[in-house]
Amino acid sequence: MLGVNFNEQPSGTSPAVLDDLRAKWVRGFVPLTDLDTKPAPRQPAVSTLLSFAGDGYGTVLSLKFPYQDKPLPQPGTSAMDAELTRLDKVLDAALGKVDILVVGNEPFLETRPQDRATLLNPFYEAVAAHVIAERKKRFGSDCRTRLYMGALNRLDDPEWRTPAVNGWLAHVKATPEIEGVDIHPHVSGIEEAEAFTHHVLPRIRSDQFFLATEFSLVHWWRQHWREPVPAVYANRYGVPAGTPVWKEVRDAAAHPVPQQRWHDLLMNSPWFTSRQDYLTDQVRRFRATGRLAVATYGGLQGPAMVRGIGPKKMPWLLNSLHANRVARPSPTGELAQHPLFFDDFRALQSPAGKK
Repeated sequence: MLGVNFNEQPSGTSPAVLDDLRAKWVRGFVPLTDLDTKPAPRQPAVSTLLSFAGDGYGTVLSLKFPYQDKPLPQPGTSAMDAELTRLDKVLDAALGKVDILVVGNEPFLETRPQDRATLLNPFYEAVAAHVIAERKKRFGSDCRTRLYMGALNRLDDPEWRTPAVNGWLAHVKATPEIEGVDIHPHVSGIEEAEAFTHHVLPRIRSDQFFLATEFSLVHWWRQHWREPVPAVYANRYGVPAGTPVWKEVRDAAAHPVPQQRWHDLLMNSPWFTSRQDYLTDQVRRFRATGRLAVATYGGLQGPAMVRGIGPKKMPWLLNSLHANRVARPSPTGELAQHPLFFDDFRALQSPAGKK
C-alpha cells in the first residue's frame, strides 16, 4: 500500500487531496506531550485520522514521545505512570478505529544521546506492553488496530546500527502481538535505503512486515541547497546571478510564485532532475521485498517547512507532492504539483505501477 503522510500537521489534507493522488492510506503522528493541553480527540492528527477512518481510508497513527531534553521515564516510576495516563487518552480515542498504531515516531532521534543505550528500550518495551494489554482488555482478540514499533532512522550509517537498535528489533521479533517495524529512510541516494531493509528484515520474524511511513531524498536536496539557481532561470526571471537555491525558495515561501516559475527553478536544476525516477524505484524496491505493509510519502508542504528558511534549513519542502506553500494555486484552484513525483505517485497506485 502507498499512502500520504502529513506528520503532525494535517491542515489541507482532505479526501479531495487523497482522491486526486488516488491514495487510500494516510498517516500522521501525535506528540503525547500535547495531550496536556488538548484532549486526544481534538488533536489535529488524531481527529483527522479518525475522520479518514470513518470515510473508509486506511489510517496509520504514530505515537511520538519527545524526550530530547530530559531523561526517558522508567517503568515503575511516577513519571512512567504519568506517561501511561497520557497514552491511555490516545488509546481511548484511537484503538479499534485506526488501522495501524505505531509505538514510537523516531525514538532514537527523540531521545537524549546518553539515554539511547540504556533508558530507551525499557521505556518503549513498557509502552508496547501497555498498549498490547489495553487492546486485549478492550477488544479481546478481535481488534481492527494492528501494532508496529517505530521508527528506525539512519541505518545507512553503520554507527547507527547499534546494540540498542538490535535490542529493539529483538523485542519486535519476540513479541507475537507486534506485526513489524517502521523505518524512515531519509537518504541522499536510493542505494542507501537498502541498508534499512537489509538490516531490519533478517532480524524480525518471517511473518512480520515493515512500514516506511517516511522516506525521501532530503539529504540529497540538502547537498545542493546552497548552489546557485540555474543561469537560464536567473536570466528568465531577473534573479541576480549566484543567488542560492535556498534564498529563492525562501522568497517564494514569503511571496508564492506562479506555478511555472517554481517548475522552471527545479526542472532547470540538474541535481533535481537527476532524481526523476527516485519515487518509482524506491517504492518498487520496498515492494520487491515481499514484506512491505504500508509506505506513506509527504503530501502537502506544512508550516514548519517554510519557517526560518536559511542555508542550514533541511529542505523538507522539496519532497512534498504538492508545492502549496511556495507556488500559487492555478486560476481554477489546483495546487502546484511536484514536477517529478506527483504523476509517479499516482501511477504507483495502479496494478501496472506495483511491479
